[in-house]
Amino acid sequence: MTTCCTSIEPVLSVNIASLLRPGGGELLADIHFNAAEGECLAVIGPNGSGKTSLLRAIVQELTSLDGDIRLFGRSVCALTRQQRAQQIAVLAQNDTPDMRLALEDYVALGRIPHAREVSRHEHEAIVTRAINDTGLQKLRKRSLAALSGGERQRAALARVLAQSPKLVLLDEPTNHLDPHGRVELLSLVKRQGITVVAVLHDLSLIESFADRVLLLSHGRAVTWDVPERVLVSEWLYPVFGLTSFTVPHPGTGKAVRIFEVPGYAQ
Repeated sequence: MTTCCTSIEPVLSVNIASLLRPGGGELLADIHFNAAEGECLAVIGPNGSGKTSLLRAIVQELTSLDGDIRLFGRSVCALTRQQRAQQIAVLAQNDTPDMRLALEDYVALGRIPHAREVSRHEHEAIVTRAINDTGLQKLRKRSLAALSGGERQRAALARVLAQSPKLVLLDEPTNHLDPHGRVELLSLVKRQGITVVAVLHDLSLIESFADRVLLLSHGRAVTWDVPERVLVSEWLYPVFGLTSFTVPHPGTGKAVRIFEVPGYAQ
């Protein structure tokens, strides 16, 4: 496994020697990385490689851990549930809200961890800003049931932003979005300047979004590096069976990365 170090004080520090399944057996092993302030980390790997388990370990949903996970230098397991919720927001893969909720009321749920700490006016201002930042201001009175899939995904992101987190965990946030919606959502996330750990399946989205990439296979870290050094055949072929190469864009001349399954078109 390769590593990239940063001199910036990490927001998140993960050192996992092993993480066990509730019924026994190893889920994760030998995973070590930091995420600095404002840094976007993409976690990639085949189905079953441990990506979602890693996110669940960070928020203490899985606790059979030999190792340490720290937020701003403090062990996450030492934080209360409320303290974790005040600093870490999660956009889960299968968010199932009450579809009768108005969008603005759904987004306001993100303020629950801070309920007693600021005025009602400040809460409302934060919710409005999150709705505006996600381009949903004209839809704020609509029920979730009246929104498209892409609009609901942006509403879920607005709820996460309303939580005012220091760290955001995204589990396949571009699922069910069209290509334009995928790029738009990740661009929106990146513009927030928050530290993000995002599980992504679409490799073509990574170079424009991620500062670092963690590649997992069978619950272990294969490599941890900048995108241009991870998204190459040397690493991708043994894990995904993919090769990777770049070609100049015919209009701009900018290098465009292509992923290919060798022999698939033959």
